[in-house]
Amino acid sequence: MKRWLRTRVDGIYERVLEREVSGAPTHVAVIQDGNRRYARRNGECAHDGHRAGAKTAERVLEWCEEIGVEELTLYAFSTENFERPREEREALFDLLCEKLREFADADRVHDNEVQIRAIGDIDRLPARVREAVAYADRQTRGYDRFTLNIALAYGGRSQLLEAARGAARDVEDGDLEPAEIDVETIESRLYEQPVRDVDLIIRTGGDERTSNFLPWHANGNEAAVFFCTPYWPEFSKADFLRGIRTYEHREQSWRRTRARRAMALLGALGETDLPEARSIVDRFRDSLPTGERPPEPDTREGDLEGTDPAAD
Repeated sequence: MKRWLRTRVDGIYERVLEREVSGAPTHVAVIQDGNRRYARRNGECAHDGHRAGAKTAERVLEWCEEIGVEELTLYAFSTENFERPREEREALFDLLCEKLREFADADRVHDNEVQIRAIGDIDRLPARVREAVAYADRQTRGYDRFTLNIALAYGGRSQLLEAARGAARDVEDGDLEPAEIDVETIESRLYEQPVRDVDLIIRTGGDERTSNFLPWHANGNEAAVFFCTPYWPEFSKADFLRGIRTYEHREQSWRRTRARRAMALLGALGETDLPEARSIVDRFRDSLPTGERPPEPDTREGDLEGTDPAAD
């Protein structure tokens, strides 16, 4: 297909998707896969692929802001990436330093009040990267309209292990009772600042796995997952909107399933025994097909009290 026609078709498809998307997830997390394969396919070095991928990251940040996403996490450097050749690692560290400082000084970041922060084992990174992380944090710390997390030296399993060990040390020191360990106990030890539950994970490059990415916040929230084949530098707005559509379908399916389960329980055991199930049905009634919806509850005061309101 000729390039001009391909561009026109892509533009039309993008507008169709924009009309289909009616809501946005709060937190989107992205596994930026395929930079090196993109570079190899184009006869370039790995660094060229990473630099092209950095431009995609900037566009995704803009798309998130456009549709109302409030938090974006980019998987930029995993603990496994330390095993890559030294020359490739150093070039990637240089690019991270450049982009962190560039983002921290960008007008669009300050105009949109974007807070930039890093999550992961930052102490394992070279000094120049740690300094760039600290600079981005200082420049944007006061913002709260949008949060951009850069996952660096990140491994989800190792993060959970460290949180568990921290809780165990507190128990051993007598500062924490085992019975007091709850969700907040673990979350407070994962990151210095709160991270919202993940609603949608996007992975580019064709692999269908989540690579130990934000397991506490994604698996615990039963996040939707969107896998797509384009390499990260080729990831388009249409691909992004397809991911958002996947989230919406997943959310609608989840609500519908909960409503149906609650209705089945009510039918089997009765409303007087399961007020929680009645509450779920009332909350998610609109997610059911019209033919499956139970009648609206009658909330007139007289009915609630068991009296005839006309008798007064």
